[in-house]
Amino acid sequence: MKLSAPIYHLKRQARLLSREGKIALHEALDRVAAQEGFTSWSLLAAKAAEAAPAGRLFVQLAPGDLVLVGARPGHGKTLMSLELAVEAMKSGHRGVFFTLEYTQRDVLDRFRAIGADPTRFNDQFTFDSSDAISAAYVVKALGSAPRGTLVVIDYLQLLDQKRENPDLMAQVRTLKAFARDRGLILVFI
Repeated sequence: MKLSAPIYHLKRQARLLSREGKIALHEALDRVAAQEGFTSWSLLAAKAAEAAPAGRLFVQLAPGDLVLVGARPGHGKTLMSLELAVEAMKSGHRGVFFTLEYTQRDVLDRFRAIGADPTRFNDQFTFDSSDAISAAYVVKALGSAPRGTLVVIDYLQLLDQKRENPDLMAQVRTLKAFARDRGLILVFI
């Protein structure tokens, strides 16, 4: 669903139309909704509320971007990140999920929880749960990844869990430079 303007602009248009046309506000809202292709304002508002936040966020991302997804435990960070990967794959890009926390079965269950069919993306999605995950590992694994690939790293803090790995900031700088050079979108949880 793509509106010609944000909801608050459309409401403002309706208020102006109501004043200028001396019509009831609900009628003006319905007219604005009709211009947007909806039968009523309530339907437009419901569809706008349904639109997934990941879809709205994904269209704002560009190759080379870094995204940090943060929230309290159990508040949907992994689901939001997987939704971003699904949006990328729907757009014809690849999705890659590096994790030190989840099994492949867990991730497939989360795909289903967000209403995505994992079999639809078999050739576009890569899951990696190696114990060796670090910036160097990610760079090596994504050496041939096409531009626009969306990469999720779950959890960022675990990258420097092993003492032989560089500190976290050094790894983030490495990943940032790599993402910019290769045109990848990195999502850190």
